[in-house]
Amino acid sequence: MLSRPQEFTAIQARGATRSSALMSARFLRTDLETTRFGLATGRRIGGAIVRNRVRRRLREALRAMQVSFRPGWDVLIIVRPAIVEADYAALVGALRRTLERGGVVGGVSGS
Repeated sequence: MLSRPQEFTAIQARGATRSSALMSARFLRTDLETTRFGLATGRRIGGAIVRNRVRRRLREALRAMQVSFRPGWDVLIIVRPAIVEADYAALVGALRRTLERGGVVGGVSGS
């Protein structure tokens, strides 16, 4: 997982963006052998309990699709308020479509 502010800033500055109704994601190509993720859950999503629940659900969804990740990407997932009301299946579907559009999972090659 990405956690350092410098890593988030680099993705924000140079990454390509793909969006869905539940989240927006920024993708940055790296020369690493793994794909790393960062999660941004702002206060407009809700209180700490709600934000932590959203992060747990996203980490579990990422863990489930980990085998299909292409190596060499840094991804910053920025959640939108609609994600709080979404069920788990909708969250996983939106995440998979967003990652496919970014080139991290199957589909087309990203930037």
